Amino acid sequence: MIITHLNVTNWRNFREIDVPLSERQFIVGPNGSGKSNFLDIFRFIHDIANNQSGGFQHGVRTRGGIQNLRSMVSENDTDIKIDFRLADTSDSPESWRYAIGFREPFQAKSHSACLTFEKVWRKGELILNRTVTQDEKNPDSLIHSAFEGTEDDINELRNFFRSITYLQLNPKLFSVSNLYTPESLETDDGVSYSTSILSEKPFKTQLGQGLIRKIVCVDEKTRIANIQTIEDTLKKVVPQLERLQFTYDEKGQPHLAIRNSHWHPNSPLQYEDQFSDGTLRLITLMWALLESESILLLEEPEQSLHVGIVSQLAYLIYRMQTSKGQQVFVSTHSDVLLAQPEIDGTEVLMLTPTESGTEVSTASDNTAVRQLLASDFTVGEVVPSKSDLKNGDKMGL
Repeated sequence: MIITHLNVTNWRNFREIDVPLSERQFIVGPNGSGKSNFLDIFRFIHDIANNQSGGFQHGVRTRGGIQNLRSMVSENDTDIKIDFRLADTSDSPESWRYAIGFREPFQAKSHSACLTFEKVWRKGELILNRTVTQDEKNPDSLIHSAFEGTEDDINELRNFFRSITYLQLNPKLFSVSNLYTPESLETDDGVSYSTSILSEKPFKTQLGQGLIRKIVCVDEKTRIANIQTIEDTLKKVVPQLERLQFTYDEKGQPHLAIRNSHWHPNSPLQYEDQFSDGTLRLITLMWALLESESILLLEEPEQSLHVGIVSQLAYLIYRMQTSKGQQVFVSTHSDVLLAQPEIDGTEVLMLTPTESGTEVSTASDNTAVRQLLASDFTVGEVVPSKSDLKNGDKMGL
């Protein structure tokens, strides 16, 4: 299932967003245009659908409250509104729709925000309709989302939003939501082991241990299949790689290990803590792509990967997501990443800052961009430079 359409009002940089979405979506724009804020819409929905993350109030509070979330260029309508339409594929009929509106509370100052409405449609039928008019004596009554309740009718939607994963592999900004599991783990064959809290450890240790946690927690059949897929892909970009495998050391601790073809036959395996940063990041990215069954958010992956890998990243994403049916959002400044000729203009969202907030549009909706793509230019040659411009004539058209 994917989100096929997004409509947002008064969110951070954006007074309004109203765009269709594809299975693979690239987000481009100059610094300060709001690429991270765009991705944060999906992270916010993940948070409010997840009781373990604190739900709706926590999602608003950790972002600095309504004052930080509401667009500075909002006019009379001060409510923040988010509206998702979902379907099995971009060509399928709508299966779900979820819409939410919220604002600062009138009275209950102990709360960060209150809902003004929350609605859910399933196959076009309105199955949930929560509004403040239902309790006019207490306009601040809606302080929790329906996802924080026990409504069975929306379990599929709740689980989809909870499965959204965000991946930032830049060591200075390292963040992986949905990557880490509790300190005590048990593998599918009943072997238990302990791991330590990662927050105080170096980036590479955090990333390596976090990856191992995810690998350990899947069943053996899935683990073998995923590692084989990653090995096959790695061999195309790391020719000397001979073998990638999951193993245990003499202390019973799990590891991901590699062997290279040019090593001495008696050389020991190389564990994940000895991998190069680039190899470890790429394996983590590929595992996330294989594991995700919802939405994967990648923030500027070119900052953490070799340029040779970046040039193949769009194809890698396509290859790994086709069998899973998940949706991938990639924010980027890299024309190298966008140089793949197979990238369609409908797969690119352009963020353009204006005096009335950042505007969001698909590249294929821009006449100048569309003409250049039709003339066999790649998105990487056209869109990054276009993200600063308002008029096609500035491009010599």
